[in-house]
Amino acid sequence: MNKKLNIFLLLIIFLVSACSSIPKNTSNSCSIFNERYLWYKHAKKTEQKWGTPIYIQLAIIKMESDFDWLAKPARQKIFKIIPFKRPSSSFGYSQAVKGTWEQYKKETGNKLARRTRFKDSVDFIGWYTNKTESILKISKEDAFKQYIAYHEGWGAYKNYKNNKMVIGLAKKVKNYSDKYKSQLKKCQKKLNKNKYIIF
Repeated sequence: MNKKLNIFLLLIIFLVSACSSIPKNTSNSCSIFNERYLWYKHAKKTEQKWGTPIYIQLAIIKMESDFDWLAKPARQKIFKIIPFKRPSSSFGYSQAVKGTWEQYKKETGNKLARRTRFKDSVDFIGWYTNKTESILKISKEDAFKQYIAYHEGWGAYKNYKNNKMVIGLAKKVKNYSDKYKSQLKKCQKKLNKNKYIIF
């Protein structure tokens, strides 16, 4: 009985680590999806549901967490050495803050959504970018401006031209987006053919 229980626990640990570990090459969309095929299905579903391109979903996650499901902002330090509180409640793949995540769950009815789950994180990004298009009239294909709105929030977006830091981050997201888009052209047909694969 103990042997069966141990095998079962090992299987659970393996499945959890396989689903949550960071892909080996987060700079290549084909590599990411070859390693995590279910992620492709989730990202494609988000694109179909919200109209947010897969490559922009990936670019935002790359910038926000580099695909680390447990990512959090670094703690502030007192006197440069004593760990203090974190600057925000950002967490998970999408680095969504608690308040906006709760708004997302309420508006979508996805009450069990978790910031540590890729499926929910890309759906959140789809929801957010869709609202950005509605509120600020920014195309969901505009990686640069979409990321600024994502980082700054809808209300503070209008002041972004005075923020050199966020402009620099948005340029990186645009570069990530262009790169992921180019890579996907080489492997998306193959990924679409694997629609019956569940792992």
